[in-house]
Amino acid sequence: MPAVAHSSVPTVPTFDEVFPRTGALRRSLSARARRAATRGAMIAAATPFAVAAAIMASDAVRRRSRPLTGKFPVTPPADRPVGENTARVYTFGEDVFADMLEAIRGARRTVMLETYIWKDDQVGREFKTAVEDAAARGVDVYVVFDGFANLVVPRSFLTFADDVHTLRFPAYRPGSLLLNVRKSGRDHRKLLVVDDEIGFVGGFNIGADYANQWRDTHTRLVGPAVWELRNAFVDFWNLHRDDDEPLLEDPGSPVWDPSVRAARNAPARLTFPIRNLYLDAIDRATSSISITQAYFIPDREILGGLLQAAARGVDVRVIVPERSNHVLADWLARGHFTTLLEGGVRIFLFRDAMVHAKTATVDGTWTTIGTANIDRLSLTGNYEVNIEVVEPALAEQMGAIFETDLSNCRELTLDEWTARPVVAKLSEWTLQPLRPLL
Repeated sequence: MPAVAHSSVPTVPTFDEVFPRTGALRRSLSARARRAATRGAMIAAATPFAVAAAIMASDAVRRRSRPLTGKFPVTPPADRPVGENTARVYTFGEDVFADMLEAIRGARRTVMLETYIWKDDQVGREFKTAVEDAAARGVDVYVVFDGFANLVVPRSFLTFADDVHTLRFPAYRPGSLLLNVRKSGRDHRKLLVVDDEIGFVGGFNIGADYANQWRDTHTRLVGPAVWELRNAFVDFWNLHRDDDEPLLEDPGSPVWDPSVRAARNAPARLTFPIRNLYLDAIDRATSSISITQAYFIPDREILGGLLQAAARGVDVRVIVPERSNHVLADWLARGHFTTLLEGGVRIFLFRDAMVHAKTATVDGTWTTIGTANIDRLSLTGNYEVNIEVVEPALAEQMGAIFETDLSNCRELTLDEWTARPVVAKLSEWTLQPLRPLL
């Protein structure tokens, strides 16, 4: 059979073949658009950091010309009964440091000391001498401090006698740069437990500035509830100790006291109960919420809880520093002020000194004192510990402390805040992407 001829299908020319110059122009424009989009994205990502750098540079200049006076009213330490325990609240560093050193010097069996910052100054050296002397007389001494927070402290100062068991929480760990939460959290806790009988917890780091220049809050527990703080230290030590350091005994507690509990954030285990502690207390509030915070950058749920409480008639008051030691944290906190003030939350600015406390009291009954700020780093990032106390006597004491602090504050009104410069408003808006970092 003769071969059947197949008709060929004509090839349709492409746009670029018909209009070669136009096609080349289109490709060029497309490449330019991609490059422009890339540059725009890079500029958008870099802008918050550029604004932050400018703010920090300006603040450094201002600090030299207008330093804080470090003067503020002090509430004397006072003991309050909490179930079978006694709680003493401190608002001045010299007071709490004196009692902590007395406890260490009187230790008979064990000293467990954990701090975020330990400065090489007069106060820091007193604490170092006290723990080394305790170890020399046969007391089992365990010391924990954060490596990153003490990078500027001479390593020789934080090298202890051989009979002091030491855990330097690593400054950098594999996974830190990848923002792995299990590996990136800092040890931000401040704890002291002596002989399983006396326990201290709160916001005070160890150093001379904290003795009389900063307003902070610590508490001392005496009684069976000290187990809460001991257990917090033991669990951290056993999880992070070096192989050549001893495993601490974890015997459990025969006492169940619902009026005093320690909530412990542990990034390695992805447990962050302190945030839930705040959310639950705020949700229960019917009359008053009094919060004092060094760095107040609430997440959406805590912010919403405070606004809902104010909307149902709760008197919500927050004390924050007028100028803190971290100006960027101040600016990120201010990004929430309009929403809070419009929602009926009252904001008070602590003057002349850094207020570093991490406390709250609700309805004259519930209190928390600890190491966690209301910000992303503390609530879902760092190792922290807060005690939760349900006891009107302690809440009454905390209310008196809050009133004393208010005497050193000025209230920020919505009218004043609304009238701030446009540049400030734009800066606050630009810095919003940095909130997850703090």
